[in-house]
Amino acid sequence: MGELLRQELMKTPSDIVTDVRGKGLLNAVVIKQSKDCDAWKVCLRLRDNGLLAKPTHGDIIRLAPPLTIKEDEIRECIEIIHKTLLSF
Repeated sequence: MGELLRQELMKTPSDIVTDVRGKGLLNAVVIKQSKDCDAWKVCLRLRDNGLLAKPTHGDIIRLAPPLTIKEDEIRECIEIIHKTLLSF
């Protein structure tokens, strides 16, 4: 499931994402910081769209879904993340 999450996040059509990394279901998305976009602002917007994530170091968003997550739930998370990142 973690590999699926990383592969799909790397396809995010956005100038914001600079790296996606992780092991298993513990993953991080590194974003390009600007005055209008940082990890905190992205996480707040993710929350508003129905997904909780943790901002770290200003430019890193940590994703740690439950270890029992199913593929359809991962795909739903990916849709929310894509939608959110494209809104910046």
